Amino acid sequence: MKAKHVMIIAEAGVNHNGSIELANKLIEAAADAGVDFVKFQTFKASSLVSRSAKKAEYQRRNIGDNDDSQYTMLKKLELNEAMHHELIIHCKKCGIEFLSTGFDKESIDFLDKIGIPFYKVPSGEITNKPYLKQIAAKRKPVIMSTGMANTTEIKDAVQVLIENGISKDKMTILHCNTEYPTPMEYVNLRAMLHIQNELGVKIGYSDHTNGIEVPIAAVALGAKVIEKHFTLDRNLPGPDHKASLEPHELKAMVQAIRNIEKAISGSGIKEPSSSERKNIVIARKSIVAAKKIEKGDIFTEENLTVKRPGNGISPMSWDDIIGQRAIRDFLEDELIEI
Repeated sequence: MKAKHVMIIAEAGVNHNGSIELANKLIEAAADAGVDFVKFQTFKASSLVSRSAKKAEYQRRNIGDNDDSQYTMLKKLELNEAMHHELIIHCKKCGIEFLSTGFDKESIDFLDKIGIPFYKVPSGEITNKPYLKQIAAKRKPVIMSTGMANTTEIKDAVQVLIENGISKDKMTILHCNTEYPTPMEYVNLRAMLHIQNELGVKIGYSDHTNGIEVPIAAVALGAKVIEKHFTLDRNLPGPDHKASLEPHELKAMVQAIRNIEKAISGSGIKEPSSSERKNIVIARKSIVAAKKIEKGDIFTEENLTVKRPGNGISPMSWDDIIGQRAIRDFLEDELIEI
């Protein structure tokens, strides 16, 4: 998990609506956008939720049916083992890495068996100690989202991972707000830096806002991982489509992040870059004759001025030049020499 650049995870999640054809199209869109990973969700509805579990308010709003059962909703969104293998093959064909979040014991073991490179812990599992222990036992790097969590809960989850075999250098903690979509005033992006300062871990951001501005800002602040939901069409039925980017927006986000990476990759020392040195002479000014000056004349505020180009005496030496005598004749606009 030693990415040379910011790792971008395109969260397909359950936006495949249970269709392998739609899932493959999501892979193609993610690959075209230039992300590093396309991520799905691996779960058994019967292991994830009880039959009495209700949908979240945003799920009821986005789906718009009369069934309030979270179990019924998730049962339709399961990916079986054969579908996983087909998706992995399609990812390889498209030149993108496959990833999935496991939500239960069986799914975690299955993901390990098919060789995922690291585990992604979703926000809802951050207080699930048995789950965290099982993932830590796999000894793979961990990326953990922290939606709905406070600092103490994050520290407790990190400690469980450490006690069960995952060192801090193999963790990345993502700031996150679990509201779909997240209103801008609740993003609290500086909390990402608080996590870094409090825990001494690599940081990132899992975004649920509308638009692409906040992930880009997170990269400028030091995020090493960005996760963002995407869909082929926000008007499709399903719980997460409306809080997801469409393909052209995902591509724009990736390009902007790559540009920001370049913009913040310098030494941090303020000095002229190689790209701008050629413009110094053009943009800066020199001390020149404001009118004809004869040899022996005293340089004054009246017979000197400052004009481009900057290949003569710098105006910063103005006070040193005033009062000296001209060593030769100077025509108007001619660079002053001493």
